[in-house]
Amino acid sequence: MTDALPALPQVLYSRLLEDALDAVLIIDEQCRICYINGAMQALSGYASGELLGQPLNGLLPDALAAQHDGMVLAYIRSSRTSKVLGKIREFAIRHRDARMIPIEMKAMDLGAVDGVRYFGAFLIDVRERRELAAKNASLLAQLEQQALCDTLTCLPNRRAYEAQAGQAMARAMRIGSGSHSGSDSLLAVGVADLDHFKTINDRHGHAVGDAVLRTVAQVLRQAGRVTDICARLGGEEFGLLFPETTLAQAVKVAERIRAAVACAPTMLPDGTALHVTMSIGVANLACGATLDAAMSDADRALYQAKHQGRNQVVAAA
Repeated sequence: MTDALPALPQVLYSRLLEDALDAVLIIDEQCRICYINGAMQALSGYASGELLGQPLNGLLPDALAAQHDGMVLAYIRSSRTSKVLGKIREFAIRHRDARMIPIEMKAMDLGAVDGVRYFGAFLIDVRERRELAAKNASLLAQLEQQALCDTLTCLPNRRAYEAQAGQAMARAMRIGSGSHSGSDSLLAVGVADLDHFKTINDRHGHAVGDAVLRTVAQVLRQAGRVTDICARLGGEEFGLLFPETTLAQAVKVAERIRAAVACAPTMLPDGTALHVTMSIGVANLACGATLDAAMSDADRALYQAKHQGRNQVVAAA
C-alpha cells in the first residue's frame, strides 16, 4: 500500500494564494475584509494594509453595497442554500481611483473558524475580454456591412436589396392593400439602367465609367424619398424599392429620379461635364407575389423604355 501523504504546512496554502493569478478576497461575517492577495491589490489599486479591516462595501457598486450586508446576514441566519455562492457572476468593483472595474467572481462559504463565519471569493478582471469581444463585434459588424454594400457606389448590393425587399413585403402583407383598388399594392419595385453606358466606358475609359456610377448613386440617394431603397444590382443596373407606395406613386418618384440623373454632371479629367441618362421600369409587387416575378415585370417595362428611345420611365402593364 502507498504510504499516506503528510499534511501540508499552512504556509504553502498561503504562498499559493498570495501568488495566484486570480484575485482572492476573504471577508468575515460582518463583511470586513480579512485578506487580499497580490492580484487583488493590483486589481483594486489598494495595498493590503489599506483594506484589511475595512468594510467590503467600499469596493462594491452603490446598488449592491446598499444590500450586501443584509443579504449576508440573512444567509447566515437561514438554513437555505444560497443562490449566489458557488456560482460565477459578473459585476464590477470600485478601484481606488473610483473607476468601476468589470470582474467575474465566484464566492464561497468558507465555514466558521473559532466561532466566526468567513466567506471567500476568486475575482477575474474581464476588461481585456470585454474589449476583445467589443472589437470582434465591431469587426463582425463591419464585415456584415461590407457583405451588404457595393464598394464602388456605397449603395446596398443585390443581397441587401433582396433582404430589404423581403422585409418590405412582410410589412406590406401586415398592412394589407384592401384600401387600394385594381392591381395597385402597397409596394412597388423598379429596375433602372444607364443608357449607352458601354459607349461611355469605351470612349472615356473605365475610371470615368466608375465616376459616373458614383455620381448616379449619389443622385439616387438624394432624389428618392427617405423611405425608398436604392441598390446597385450589378454593372450599370440599379434596383429601386418603394415601400407603402402604389404603382402610380412609384412612377412619379422614378420620374423625379430619372430627371435628376439627367441633370447631374460627372466632371471629366479635362474639366468638361459628362451627362448621362437613365431608363427605368416600374412594377407592382402585389401581396402574395414573389420578388422575382415583380422584378421580371419591371425588367420588361425597362426593355420597353429602352425600345421607345431611352431616358424615360415605363410602368408594367
